[in-house]
Amino acid sequence: MPKKTSSEAKKPVIKEATKTMLFSTGDFVVYPAHGVGQVTDVEKQVIGGQKLELFVVSFERDRMTLRVPVEKVENSGLRKLSTRKVMDQALTTLKGRARVKRAMWSRRAQEYEAKINSGDPVSIAEVVRDLHRGESQPEQSYSERQIYEQALERLAHEIAAVEKIEPEIATAKLEKLLSAPNGG
Repeated sequence: MPKKTSSEAKKPVIKEATKTMLFSTGDFVVYPAHGVGQVTDVEKQVIGGQKLELFVVSFERDRMTLRVPVEKVENSGLRKLSTRKVMDQALTTLKGRARVKRAMWSRRAQEYEAKINSGDPVSIAEVVRDLHRGESQPEQSYSERQIYEQALERLAHEIAAVEKIEPEIATAKLEKLLSAPNGG
């Protein structure tokens, strides 16, 4: 195959294609380290002598606003809400059998935090499933409970945004799934 010359790789076309895939004001998005937020604006600012176009993302739950440069969206992990298909996979994962590794808690905690901060609903569902305690099971430690609640909240907020319901209703739905007797 012949090599492509630099004139064939037209950068303006790539830039235009990227702009059409980005977000609009009002879109719900997921930032891996903070969960579900809403794009409230697209600003142009001069920072350090450079003109930047920034997505302004508001996280109502945390009373936080994040500005993400348009050029850095892909590297930052900022993404659109998951599809219903992905959320269904997460719910299926939630219904599965808990897989608790026999590693030291500190190591497992790091793995759980990494899964939560990945922003992937299926990975977050694994954390919720693995840390969920039924009524017949022993109490969780404080740190287990904290990680469980963080994962449950992240998953519930994305489900709520996808299904257009209140986060409390989504949380109740998840807890009901978790407490249902497993079929296998």
